[in-house]
Amino acid sequence: MRMSRSDRESVAVIGAGITGITTAYNLARRGHDVTVFDRHPYAAMETSFANGGQLSASNAEVWNSWSTVLKGLKWMVSPGAPLLVNPKPSWHKLSWMAEFVAAIPRHEENTITTARLAIEAREHLRRMAVEEGIDFDAENRGILHFYATKREFETASRVTALLAKGGLERRAVTPAEIRSIEPALQGEFYGGFYTPSDFTGDIHKFTNGLALACARRGVTMRFSTEVLSADADELGVALVVRSTEPRLDDAQHAPEPCRFDKVVVCGGVMSRQLGAAFGDRINVYPVKGYSITVQLDDPADQTAAPWVSLLDDKAKIVTSRLGARRFRVAGTAEFNGTNRDIRAERIAPLVAWCRAHFPGMSTRQAVPWAGLRPMMPDMMPRVARGRSPRVFYNTGHGHLGWTLSAATADAVAAMASAQGNT
Repeated sequence: MRMSRSDRESVAVIGAGITGITTAYNLARRGHDVTVFDRHPYAAMETSFANGGQLSASNAEVWNSWSTVLKGLKWMVSPGAPLLVNPKPSWHKLSWMAEFVAAIPRHEENTITTARLAIEAREHLRRMAVEEGIDFDAENRGILHFYATKREFETASRVTALLAKGGLERRAVTPAEIRSIEPALQGEFYGGFYTPSDFTGDIHKFTNGLALACARRGVTMRFSTEVLSADADELGVALVVRSTEPRLDDAQHAPEPCRFDKVVVCGGVMSRQLGAAFGDRINVYPVKGYSITVQLDDPADQTAAPWVSLLDDKAKIVTSRLGARRFRVAGTAEFNGTNRDIRAERIAPLVAWCRAHFPGMSTRQAVPWAGLRPMMPDMMPRVARGRSPRVFYNTGHGHLGWTLSAATADAVAAMASAQGNT
């Protein structure tokens, strides 16, 4: 049975990805008695394992637009397309897509809000990294968006104007400037946009480094522990958990009841199920993304790979250099339920893209990965109190969890702390 230490409020955090660990850290800094639950034996083993690596306010534009809808319909019959939707209907998928369309009129407002939040998050994340001495292969070289046609560039110019309203400065660059910013990049370009203030880093290394910092600050880390049931009443939050550690006798571990004063749900794609247990509707849908990590063991490959982070808007592919020996390439969005399979036809375009733009870099050692992004229909994270004043949510960040989580964690921890003893 979990009990509060002295007079400190006990808070459970469900989920040990980037949002859960940053939330736990912020709660601990505010003096709470924090326990983190995750079914995996380590932090950051799902969506926070091998994402694109970009901390990108310049990628803050929400997807809610008619052009996205039309592209999605066109790409449904193309296995290698950047956006792929399994046509098999489900109530969850249909309701999510209906709400996605309903949010199109808020495209400008939500893009500006997301840009502001991303800019705020940078400072929180950098502060945590410095204070806790976390090495996460950060590269402060900016992010370069590039475009092959005038039409694509002009569309991006309109997005740049929206981002500017959110406080982000990014500048147009010519083909010559593109080659100067990143000499390794091959191709013919009409133009691009460069955001010097954006940066990159290894989300998995950062999250695990911050998890160690949480433990040093007294946070109880309950890894290999799944939440079987959850409930909240006026007296507190009741969880029933069970160890997921394998046993030689194949028997299941016994369920364990726990009680806390409050809970913050940071459960990624499981947040919808957890929210329902507390009587809340959190309409997260799992949108699968893929990545490859190219191993750069040969000095020639290290020279041929780019250092500046890139974003190809047409292909919907992003890149990050993670130290001298790794190059991360990520992209695609797949609406296919909770399927976590790594599909060869979705990995192939990432490899082909590398070979086209960096012909001197070997892709012989390219490690594939797929993860499920927890995405809300309006593309905005849910940072809010639930129906019960003891339940809070920090989830639904979609493809911008790495970019936004440091700010949303600070916000939800402040929210939970402001409630006081209920």
